[in-house]
Amino acid sequence: MGDAEIIPIGTRGRPGRGTGKAPSSAARSLAPGGAARPARKAAAPQKSQKPAARPAADPVDPVDSGDPVQQPGSVEPTTASAEQREPGPASAPLLEAVGSPAPGPSHAGAAGERPPVLTTEREPRGGIPTADLLHAFQVAARELFGEEWEVQLARFLAFLRRRITGDYEVDEYGFDAEVTQRFFMAALRPLAQKWFRIEVRGIENIPTDGGALVVSNHSGTIPVDGVMTMVTIHDHTGRFLRPLGADLVFRMPVVSTLARKGGATLACNEDAERMLTGGELVGVWPEGFKGIGKPYSQRYKLQRFGRGGFVSAAIRTGVPIIPLSVVGAEEIYPLVGNIPSLARLLGVPYIPITPTFPLLGPLGLVPLPSKWLMEFGEPIRTDEFDAGAADDPMLVFNVTDQVRETIQQTLYKLLMDRESVFR
Repeated sequence: MGDAEIIPIGTRGRPGRGTGKAPSSAARSLAPGGAARPARKAAAPQKSQKPAARPAADPVDPVDSGDPVQQPGSVEPTTASAEQREPGPASAPLLEAVGSPAPGPSHAGAAGERPPVLTTEREPRGGIPTADLLHAFQVAARELFGEEWEVQLARFLAFLRRRITGDYEVDEYGFDAEVTQRFFMAALRPLAQKWFRIEVRGIENIPTDGGALVVSNHSGTIPVDGVMTMVTIHDHTGRFLRPLGADLVFRMPVVSTLARKGGATLACNEDAERMLTGGELVGVWPEGFKGIGKPYSQRYKLQRFGRGGFVSAAIRTGVPIIPLSVVGAEEIYPLVGNIPSLARLLGVPYIPITPTFPLLGPLGLVPLPSKWLMEFGEPIRTDEFDAGAADDPMLVFNVTDQVRETIQQTLYKLLMDRESVFR
C-alpha cells in the first residue's frame, strides 16, 4: 500500500494510460470534482446498416390547406381556357373544311383517376387552339378584303386550280387575259388612282367593240405612261389595250415575258394589222425612245412620228385612229442628263440622270407623284379612203401630221387646265 501509486478518480478511463483497462461506465459518468459528465454519442452504425425510416408525416387536409390533392396517375388539373370553349358560329364553316378529331370513347378510369378532358379542337404546336387561329384569320381577312373575303378566297382557289390543270387560254401572241386582269391590273391600279390621280376626259371616244388604234405621246424617261394608259382604258371601258412595243422590250429576259403575257407585241405592220383585223384595241407611241428620252427642257414638245407605219395599218384595216394626250408623265423622272458612252456600252438608248437618280440609289427609281390628265380625242376615220390609199406616201404623211397636231394642241390645252404639277 505504501509504495502503490494513487491515481485520481478523474484520470481514470483513458485508454493507453494507467493500467490500460477500459474504464467502467460508472467512472465515465463522473467528471472531475464529482460532477456528472454528459454521456458520449453512441457508436456510428456500420456501412451495411440502413438508417431507420422516418415516421410518415400527418396527411394535410385539403380543405384546410387549399391545395388540390393529386392522386397517382391523375391528370394535372387546369383552369378553364380557350381549349374548353365551344367554337363560335363564325368558325363552323372553316372548322368543317379543316376537320376536327372525333372524340374517343369515354372512360371513368381506375379508382381515384381523373379522365382526360376531351375537346373538339385540335391544338397545334405552341398551345393555340385551331378554332382561335381560324377566328383570327377570319377577322384579319375581313379587315383586308371586306365582308366578301370568302367569295374572293373561293375565286382565288378556283384560279389556282385552273392554272394547275391548264384550263386557261393564251392567244397566239402570248396574251394571258386572266393573269393581266387579276395581277397586273390589280398591282398597277393603286399607282394610277392614288399616286398619279389620273383624270380622264373623252373616254366615250373609245369604241365599245371592234378594232381601233390609240395613238399617244410618249414621255417620262421610263415608259410608265404606257402601262398607266392600259389600266385607265380597262377600268373605264373593260377593254384590254394591246400595246406595240419596241424590239428592245422583247430582248430583255424578264420584261419580255411580262410584256407578252400583258398583251404587248412587236411594233411591226404585220402584227398591228392582224390585231386590228381581229377587233383588238391597239396602242402605239410613235415617238419611241426619242419621246421618253428627251430632256426636261423639251417637255411636252412632240418628236417626229416616224414614217407613219401606224397610219398605213389603220388605213388598210379601216379602223378609226384615236389621238391620246397625256400630261403629267414628264415630271415623274425629270431627265437632266445622259451618259451616252455608257449607254452605247450597255446597248441601251440612254442612261438617264435625274435629280434623284443615281444620287439616291434605289430610292431614285420612285416616281414623283405628279398630277396626270388624259384626254382621248375624237376618232379620225380611215374607212372612207380608197383601197390603195395606204400605199400613197403623201396621204399617209398628211394623216400622220393631222394626228400629231391634234395631240400637240391638246397637250397645250391640258397644261393650261392643270393648276399645278402635283395637284
